[in-house]
Amino acid sequence: MSNLYAQAYEQSINDPDGFWGSIAEDCHWYKKWDKVLDDSNKPFFRWFTGGETNTCYNAVDLHVDNGMGDQDAIIYDSPVTDTIKKYTFFELKTLVSKFAGVLTSKGVGKGDRVIIYMPMIPEAVFAMLACARIGAVHSVVFGGFAADELATRINDAKPKVIVSASCGIEVKKVIEYKPLLDKAIDLSDSKPGACIILQRPQSKALMTVERDFDWDDEMAKAIPQDCVPVKATDPLYILYTSGTTGQPKGVVRDNGGHMVALKWSMEAIYGVKKGDVYWAASDIGWVVGHSYIVYGPLFKGCTTVLFEGKPVGTPDASVFWRVISQHKVKTLFTAPTAFRAIKREDPQAQLMKDFDLSCFNYLFLAGERLDPDTLSWAENALKVPVLDHWWQTETGWAIAANCVGIQKFDVKPGSPTKAAPGWNLAVLGNDGHPVSAGEIGAIVAKLPLPPGTLPTLWQNDQRYKDAYLSEFPGYYETSDAGFIDKDDYVYVMARTDDIINVAGHRLSTGGMEEVIAGHPDVAECAVMGVEDSLKGQIPLGMMVLNAGVTRDNDEVVKEVIALVRNKIGPVAAFKTATIVKRLPKTRSGKILRGTMRSIADKKDYKVPATIDDYTTLDEIEESLGKIGYGSKA
Repeated sequence: MSNLYAQAYEQSINDPDGFWGSIAEDCHWYKKWDKVLDDSNKPFFRWFTGGETNTCYNAVDLHVDNGMGDQDAIIYDSPVTDTIKKYTFFELKTLVSKFAGVLTSKGVGKGDRVIIYMPMIPEAVFAMLACARIGAVHSVVFGGFAADELATRINDAKPKVIVSASCGIEVKKVIEYKPLLDKAIDLSDSKPGACIILQRPQSKALMTVERDFDWDDEMAKAIPQDCVPVKATDPLYILYTSGTTGQPKGVVRDNGGHMVALKWSMEAIYGVKKGDVYWAASDIGWVVGHSYIVYGPLFKGCTTVLFEGKPVGTPDASVFWRVISQHKVKTLFTAPTAFRAIKREDPQAQLMKDFDLSCFNYLFLAGERLDPDTLSWAENALKVPVLDHWWQTETGWAIAANCVGIQKFDVKPGSPTKAAPGWNLAVLGNDGHPVSAGEIGAIVAKLPLPPGTLPTLWQNDQRYKDAYLSEFPGYYETSDAGFIDKDDYVYVMARTDDIINVAGHRLSTGGMEEVIAGHPDVAECAVMGVEDSLKGQIPLGMMVLNAGVTRDNDEVVKEVIALVRNKIGPVAAFKTATIVKRLPKTRSGKILRGTMRSIADKKDYKVPATIDDYTTLDEIEESLGKIGYGSKA
């Protein structure tokens, strides 16, 4: 068998100029680059220096100019408002160039920042692309984010304009955005010159005279704007990572490297071609939304699905199948937590039988570890490849993946397969030296990082070095722990701070979670290390049961403890677990293990701004108290 992956991978590491330079030819440039990889200012590597391009032109206008103006660019599907609306590339160009005119009329130009605080609606995408069109830098903040968190982002980005909407809709609940926005502006030292507000019919916002402007009124009188050439190294956007402590980090993405990597990734990783329908079921407030709802699919000339809903509850656990069937989705990318929610509501996948999914080729999952139980459930139900891949806000696209457009590999449960081209991965021990195959350590990437990754943090080069490059000089620290096996498959087992030390044995909480999730009654689970006077740390498990399970909770707990003992051994010291109604998560589906660990250990903690529902923490406190942990013990 020809090893196309090995050829691509070897070239990407040994000849990055040749590899990425030829890929970049597939994009539109006003001026070609002087250098593919510029390493003249290490550790700040730059891609395509001297080149000039425009992200919006490559995402929108290029397809219109190439005769694809009548193809659907966006399918907006909103079960919460009972709306389906399609926009062709030509319509998208018209609306984006007009909104670029709105921004220009408010004094926004090249390099100015614009904060976008909106729900999952087409206007949010128009605003992002309009910024790119005129060389402005957008920073999308998840709609409905707390006012104080929004204020910290306003202070850091110092936007000239904020674009928002009157409300968002969470299942059936209307969340008013404007009071949150007003409060955030009051709290912030930096004040925007103007706010553009889209009035949604579900709630009308009160406008502040001379500061707030109505979206529709402004669009009616806007003068359309053409694309402005920008440097490949100019910033396209800032996306703030929600650290659990202190100031959020403003991840910067450039224009050139981002465009080249994402356009290439659509086919190389996800197996989609121009004209295919691609759906990333995420939110534009997260990196997945930036990379794979907006930019990646549009660069490639795909039709992208913009979904305003949830995997369950809008109206039920069949909505994903309805969207795939109705819009002829070829590839879906979502988080494992979405599939765990569907599996919990419909364990036998009965609801899937009502839909024709013959158009569907691949399911890609990322954002949380894909436990083997969820993997096998999805494989059995969908009968298509279910592919884990691993990446981060900072990286912008996959670090490790099964690159189906290059060469598809066998799936190994628990692994996102191999390092993607451009990613020179290693696993290092505490001493900074590589460990042997199969041994757990810190997963790192040798510099330079490939194009599309963060070149630095917004106006904070020192923090970039401190946060990512200082622990292991010459490497980017992922803060994930795991191992690489003898076949070069990567296994991401936990965040580095979730590797627990039980009586001198380094153990992965992810490995224990895999075993627990295999129990037929368990829908999802989390394991964290809690303090223990004898062993240093011991594992504690929290489990959510499948819908309809009526067995005695104590029996399930006993069975799970026995399972872990049998599969991992007594060394795991896994003796404590409890059943909970729900696990606390971020809005993107990450389980808040660190927060739960702090509750169990009676330590102070800051509630992450991205938490989906604050009341879950009260439930966790109560459950932990019943088994002797936390302040309620």
